[in-house]
Amino acid sequence: MTADPAPARFSRIRIRTGALVFCGDQVALIRRDRAGSVHYTPPGGNVEPGEDLLAALGRELAEELALDLRDATPPHLLCVADQMVTRPGPTPPPRKLHLLYRLHITPAVRARTAAVEYDVLPGGGREAGVVEWIGYRATAVLPIFPPIGPAPAALPSPYAPVGDAALPAVTDDTYTWI
Repeated sequence: MTADPAPARFSRIRIRTGALVFCGDQVALIRRDRAGSVHYTPPGGNVEPGEDLLAALGRELAEELALDLRDATPPHLLCVADQMVTRPGPTPPPRKLHLLYRLHITPAVRARTAAVEYDVLPGGGREAGVVEWIGYRATAVLPIFPPIGPAPAALPSPYAPVGDAALPAVTDDTYTWI
């Protein structure tokens, strides 16, 4: 009996839901400080098998921001990023589709959101991420993953309609894993 061959790079696909949560002209991002780098991510996470996209978004926002979707405007798809980036480690990297929604909250709701988000690491440790509220136009120059910063920064206002949600693909040619 022969062993199954190792899966090829990007032969698996994951879907990640996330949100740009606006409060006025500011947007919530999670800052991750790592040895030699700092980067930001929109709150969100992977969709579990069989899970509804908006249910996954609600679960992730509750976990990361202590935000209940009922306290926000209905989520609207803002951008989609197709990620095929090599990363370190023994497991072949998956292809990941990032579905990023936009929603708005009031200052009173913002005052109740979390200031720190914890990710569970392999082996049981935790990594803390700081929730920062940043002027949405400043996202253009921040190290955000997926690299969506120019898209929200280009909006004429936090409520402006979006014509095309598709962003350029994130590949080894356009992004270096941090």
